[in-house]
Amino acid sequence: MLEAVIVDDEIKALQSLSWELTNFSDEIKVVASFTNPLEALAHLNKSENTPDCLFLDIEMPTMDGFQFIQKLKNKEFPIVITTAYNQYAIKALKNEAIDYLLKPIDSDDLHDTIVKIKKYNARNYSADKLEKILLNFNANAIQKKITLNTDGKLVFLSCDQILYAESDGNYTTIFLSDGHKIVLTKKLKEVNEILPQETFFRIHNSYIINLNKIKEFLKTDGYVVLESNHKIPVSRQKKSDFLDLL
Repeated sequence: MLEAVIVDDEIKALQSLSWELTNFSDEIKVVASFTNPLEALAHLNKSENTPDCLFLDIEMPTMDGFQFIQKLKNKEFPIVITTAYNQYAIKALKNEAIDYLLKPIDSDDLHDTIVKIKKYNARNYSADKLEKILLNFNANAIQKKITLNTDGKLVFLSCDQILYAESDGNYTTIFLSDGHKIVLTKKLKEVNEILPQETFFRIHNSYIINLNKIKEFLKTDGYVVLESNHKIPVSRQKKSDFLDLL
């Protein structure tokens, strides 16, 4: 479930948004709300207070919403601007907000925003998870032979010989470091069960990669580049689906 923080100097507007969010209580809950932006900053700038999203008003005393964003130390969570003035929309999106909502907030618009929040968090969650896997991966893991049954014969490979596996419906193609390919009459899910989890990672619904063969991880673009210069995508759909299961 998403945890949300609301910042709005108008108590009625804050209560209204909180009430609207109760219509999606199985997806999101308000864990903190503030009418004072300084108090909100003090709360959010503590490392232990990291929500899944922030709903932020623009027109506030002391500082406006854009100044608030600039003073945030942690900007890992998505920000949704709430305003009664649609002229702020473009500026809002340029100031690191993923969306904006016009007051009074429409329930359908709020639903669409929640979907955007989920997708945003899914991308960042999986990217962070993958980065930790890469950083913690033990390059000196013991290599075991992998047995593949293809064309009426058994093929024995070491982990180091395999670059990645690609799905083609009911078939999977194994790409080897020497440039050869092996086609298996197995779905990628079955191949994933064969390959050692400490060495291989299903990065996409259609791809499994050898962690030892990664040369670069392009977090912004959502790709990994292998030593062979193959560019493999990190699946957005897979990230989104994973977050929905949480």
